[in-house]
Amino acid sequence: MEKGVEMFQGFEPVYDSASRVLIVGSFPSVKSREQGFYYGNKQNRFWKMLSICFEEEIDDNIEEKKRFLHKNHIALYDAILESDIIGSADESLIKSNYKVASIDFLLPPNTKVEKIICNGKAAFNLLKDALRSDVQIICLSSTSSANPRFDIEEWKRELKFIQ
Repeated sequence: MEKGVEMFQGFEPVYDSASRVLIVGSFPSVKSREQGFYYGNKQNRFWKMLSICFEEEIDDNIEEKKRFLHKNHIALYDAILESDIIGSADESLIKSNYKVASIDFLLPPNTKVEKIICNGKAAFNLLKDALRSDVQIICLSSTSSANPRFDIEEWKRELKFIQ
C-alpha cells in the first residue's frame, strides 16, 4: 500500500441466530462511513425499499434500523472488509486495494440463513468465488441512486419468503 493512503474499515455485521436472509452490499459509501452505519446516504433506496417490502416505517436512527433487521430476520454485511477506496463508486472499488470479507460465520449452523442477496453486481462478483457454502446466492439490482435499473419488484419477490 502506498504511503499516506488511508484504509477504511467496513462495518460490523448485523445478525443473530434467527437471521434467515443475508443481504450483502459492496462497501460503505462516504456518507455511510460518516454516519457509521449501512446505507447512510439518504439517496440510496435501501431503507425505503425495506420499508415498502415489509410495510413498516423505519426510523432514521441506527438502533431502530438494527431492531427492524432483527425483527424481520435480516442479516446485513458487506463483501469488503476494508479498502482504500476514494469516493463511493463501485468502479473506484475495483481499482482500490481491498480485502474480501469472510461470511461463513453468518451462515448455518450459526444462523438460519437460507438465501444470500447481493445488493448489486459488485457485491455478487466479489462474493460468489469466495463463498464456501451451498446457501443460495442471488444478485439483485443495486439500491444505489446511481443505478437507473433498480427494480423494487425483484426485491419484493426475493424477500417475500421471510415475511
